[in-house]
Amino acid sequence: MKPQKDPRSTSPKRNERAALVGLFNGASRHFDPEHSLDELAGLADAAGASVVLRMMQERPRPDPATFLGSGKVKSLAAACDELDADVVIFDNELSPAQLRNLEEALDRKVVDRTQLILDIFARRARTREGKLQVELAQLKYLLPRLVGSAEALSRLGGGIGTRGPGETKLETDRRRIRHRISILGKEIDTVRRRRTQLRERRQKGAVPTVALVGYTNAGKTTLFNGLTGVDAIASDALFVTLDPLVRKVRLPDRRELLVSDTVGFIERLPTSLVAAFRATLEEVAAADLLLHVIDASSPDRERQMEAVQSVLTEVEADRVPSVNVFNKCDQLDAGERGRLRALYPGALCVSALRGEGRDDIIAAMEGRLGLDTAHITVEFDAGDNHREQIAELYRLGKILNHLSADGRVSIEAEVPRRLLDRFSSAVVQGS
Repeated sequence: MKPQKDPRSTSPKRNERAALVGLFNGASRHFDPEHSLDELAGLADAAGASVVLRMMQERPRPDPATFLGSGKVKSLAAACDELDADVVIFDNELSPAQLRNLEEALDRKVVDRTQLILDIFARRARTREGKLQVELAQLKYLLPRLVGSAEALSRLGGGIGTRGPGETKLETDRRRIRHRISILGKEIDTVRRRRTQLRERRQKGAVPTVALVGYTNAGKTTLFNGLTGVDAIASDALFVTLDPLVRKVRLPDRRELLVSDTVGFIERLPTSLVAAFRATLEEVAAADLLLHVIDASSPDRERQMEAVQSVLTEVEADRVPSVNVFNKCDQLDAGERGRLRALYPGALCVSALRGEGRDDIIAAMEGRLGLDTAHITVEFDAGDNHREQIAELYRLGKILNHLSADGRVSIEAEVPRRLLDRFSSAVVQGS
């Protein structure tokens, strides 16, 4: 008999009770199975599940049929029965055959790491673009796993005219999914073109773009709020930000730049998600500067940094200049902060939650974005109408000196080199 719903729950149904399972190779270095299961527990919580059991097995390689050894599968089934677990979540990606065999042996729903992350993304996507990207990733994941997935297919739609003569249900389902994947691909291509047009418009306006990147729950959104003055939703939960936000930041010298908050990365991010979110991740690759936000308090920070770098390489954003920003430094002692600075020269140590280090980040953005500038002096006849060009110079450059004398206007400024052509007719001196 199933227990009654927890009265504290705000959901009409009780939270699913989840058993977490991890398999690791004892010879593997740089891998802590306990920390990995902690992260899986965070993902399960983000998906609305309550963790009631954790189980790990060490073996040189997964069993091709059931992933775990047969004895471990039996003890897992018994523990799930005893604790009334609804779902078993594996901290790995399972093959279609392993998934089917485990569901039969455990007599309950089995979900792998990829499917869990896809579920969280589906719950959190808010914009049409985000929903399209998640649906595409889900369908690509589902296609090779169709056998025995009738319930999962029930939401895909259909109706009269969807079945061809002589087709089996499985063949029809595959055809429908491939057709839907094709449609989604075209719609996401439209999103990509629209984003490209927006980027070109920003580049014409010469507004530099800074993208916040980092592991999920590193504090990017809290930092974004502190830099831009907006109030985007920040939380300790994983993957709260899926749809990118872009806002203006005004520098002390009155120049403006755009800062974007992006989806958090995670170790072993499903390939299908990287591919589906390429339209969004292109924003990162097209940025002028990346702020790599790192949870300084995490015991796995080096591994998380490597995971972020891996995704950046995959989307060809590793060539964009970047600044390491170690967040949550208020949780470190002075000695640990000193070690961080010694290990990562040029990195910043901040606390976004307490607002510590904001001026350092602004200065770093200003300095790094100002590396590719030219020192120029331009002159105009005071009698001519150069008001628009002077206003543009003030908007795009850093004004060092402005003199008006003897019917001439002389302005000394630092201007991004890529914009020099706009003022070439008035430049009298440059370096």
